[in-house]
Amino acid sequence: MQKIIVSLDLHDDRCKQKAMRSVTGISGVDSISVDMKDKKLTVIGDVDATLIVKKLRRHCHTTIVSVGPAKEPEKKKEEPKKEEPKKVEPKKEEPKKIVYDPVVDAYKAYDPQMITYYQSVEENPNACVIC
Repeated sequence: MQKIIVSLDLHDDRCKQKAMRSVTGISGVDSISVDMKDKKLTVIGDVDATLIVKKLRRHCHTTIVSVGPAKEPEKKKEEPKKEEPKKVEPKKEEPKKIVYDPVVDAYKAYDPQMITYYQSVEENPNACVIC
């Protein structure tokens, strides 16, 4: 659905009737209205604007004013929202527990950089468990 507004050079009521009759013959037209004060014809429907102008130019001088959606989108009234400042709390990470294993302690004598971290399944359910 689209709304097409066309400006016409209408002289009298007879010219208006001819314009209305020629547009009503086009398939896809839902409604037609003529404003004689502004000399504008408004057509609502699924119609090509150039086809309307082509039909109307047989009777009078015609120009397209606007083509747009049939219904204008409703404007929602926005209520002013009170913004409360949010306090950002830094996440405290728990230090990893270091468990010393006698086997690993034996390897530390050769490589002091080697430190092993163990986590139990209760602490981290996604931890890898080797059975």
